[in-house]
Amino acid sequence: MRTGKRGSRYEAAAAILPSRLRQAALELPAELQKAAEELRLRTGGELTALVGEEEFPLCGDVTAEEMETLCDIAADFSRYAAMETLREGYLPVRGGFRLGLCGTVVMKVGAASNLRHITSAALRIGREHPGVAEPLLPRLTEGRRFSNTLILSPPGGGKTTLLRDLVRLLSNGGWRIALVDERGEVAVCHQGIPQMDVGPRTDVLDGCPKALGIPMVLRAMNPQVIAVDEVTAREDIRSMTMAAGCGVGLLATVHAGSVEELCERPLYRELLEHRVFRLAVCIHRTEGQRHYSVEELAE
Repeated sequence: MRTGKRGSRYEAAAAILPSRLRQAALELPAELQKAAEELRLRTGGELTALVGEEEFPLCGDVTAEEMETLCDIAADFSRYAAMETLREGYLPVRGGFRLGLCGTVVMKVGAASNLRHITSAALRIGREHPGVAEPLLPRLTEGRRFSNTLILSPPGGGKTTLLRDLVRLLSNGGWRIALVDERGEVAVCHQGIPQMDVGPRTDVLDGCPKALGIPMVLRAMNPQVIAVDEVTAREDIRSMTMAAGCGVGLLATVHAGSVEELCERPLYRELLEHRVFRLAVCIHRTEGQRHYSVEELAE
């Protein structure tokens, strides 16, 4: 991490909470702290820690005032400055965290302009796992050529973590990487500065929709590889197809448990029909451990 702070990632996340909730969070047993993926809050309900698929209750009766204080802390006490992401339902937090929010959406001219009366929050505990992608890298590169690759897993399977480490390794290896980080979950920029290590030759376009960001970095940054998280729309596919036609490598994540599941979904069938991607890295989770396999996509 670039923050240089001591202590565990869980402790750093708990430090963002209001004092009463912070103390309750730190009472979670150490072995569960190491595995916790989120701290979740609901106004009038409980503060819980998400570990795997289970939520562990930490304390009850979270107040509306505590929820508002949490948002103020996350936004460095300047919600106006954080409005761009707040109206999208989240706040990037110093130290490489992300606070997802639910509440009352304020609409203007058919679009969300603000989020207020916050009722639920999910503080994601992003962790770096340096080297997790090292065994995969030789399968994805041939000399100075990168094989266009999709990373597949169900939600919560570790796609973003693997994507981040692949970007870091490629960047450390001398590749020019353009990371279009639409939701701010890969580099986790705070005031424009990545809080996660994405490598010295990685240029980050933060908070920009992929369909707009891909042609932007293609024109402006001369990347060798463009990386994006969570392909979800046909506009994303069109932009990636255009970029592949310009000779740039592509690295992307998709919600799918397998190549077979990928082929069953109309949007992703369209993605495969364009034959933009050559390889798929599939993430499998068994008994709490993640395993990786590389498959060739049909020509």
